[in-house]
Amino acid sequence: MKLDNATFRGYLRDNGRVGVRNHVIVLPVDDISNAAAEAVGNNIKGTLAIPHPYGRLQFGPDLELHFRTLIGTGCNPNVAAVIVVGIEPGWTKRVVDGIAATGKPVAGFSIEQNGDTATIAAASRKAKEFVHYATALERVERPLGDLWVSTKCGESDTTSGCGSNPTVGNAFDKLYPFKTTLCFGETTELTGGEQIVAARCATPKVRDEFMAMFNRYQDVINRWKTSDLSDSQPTKGNIEGGLTTIEEKALGNIQKIGRKCMVDGVLDKAEMPTHPGLWFMDSSSAAAEMVTLCAASGYVVHFFPTGQGNVIGNPILPVIKLCANPRTVRTMGEHIDVDVSALLRREMSPDEAGDKLLECMFATANGRHTSAEVLGHREFVLTRLYESA
Repeated sequence: MKLDNATFRGYLRDNGRVGVRNHVIVLPVDDISNAAAEAVGNNIKGTLAIPHPYGRLQFGPDLELHFRTLIGTGCNPNVAAVIVVGIEPGWTKRVVDGIAATGKPVAGFSIEQNGDTATIAAASRKAKEFVHYATALERVERPLGDLWVSTKCGESDTTSGCGSNPTVGNAFDKLYPFKTTLCFGETTELTGGEQIVAARCATPKVRDEFMAMFNRYQDVINRWKTSDLSDSQPTKGNIEGGLTTIEEKALGNIQKIGRKCMVDGVLDKAEMPTHPGLWFMDSSSAAAEMVTLCAASGYVVHFFPTGQGNVIGNPILPVIKLCANPRTVRTMGEHIDVDVSALLRREMSPDEAGDKLLECMFATANGRHTSAEVLGHREFVLTRLYESA
């Protein structure tokens, strides 16, 4: 596929970022604001409430990550406007102010001293205005370099490392020269292959930052005296699919960054990249957690290779699932956007598989819904560092 003059049609935001979706979201700051947020979403068609179970008595880096994830979600260019609902005004304003820096419409409503009924009514009136605003926006043609693409695999098996993960790598290799902004992560699932990633880092500084992130994870394992990752890494599904060690899983996982890409930067959880290139983000390997972090980091399209089959979606980040396992394509076909099982039958070349994924990416960027979107998968799972105070 020739990408020299490739473009897509997206929504240009005031801060220069380009989205491929145009959501008006209702974002609760904390768990006890979920009911009010969902009531607004129910009242005003064209809005999307995003409930979650956290946001009370958090502290330190865990609280900072909570705010970074919520603000990043609202700042994502796939979001046109945001209604923020919180129990008290201080934290609500902090989220509103963070999102307002993008220039997009955002309004906050706090329940204390107002109650649910008044809050829901006021927020619903403003949400209606935002839906009118968003639905008047039109897509514009934009260069490929404006596209931010993230990846994470899930329910991996032997076909992942041999088929679907290398397909993502092939696509990343083709996108990388055009100054796209790419992301991979899953710190735990690099175990045993971390030196391969370190050798791909563009500079010694990036390599040191990557190893610091990886070693931080190893310190957690050592702190809890966990000599192995039994029952977690590899998972039971991974083992059933033929992966016997975390090292095997890591070598398959690393295929997603291709052969030509260099790691140009390192992000902490939910941080936003500052320039084009391939970024590593420290993250859990839990599917919904990492995809949520990618959305909060500003990515607008996500590649999700799977072997045994995974149903993950996200409220604002379209998740493109690809699979090389013919059994999974047969039994869970409604979840698979790109079937690359022909790779294992030698009926498709790696280049053809990569092009097929890119064709789906362009269709998705231009407005076609992914299987996860059509099926209503909107998993939004915040990453927690500590227990609450």
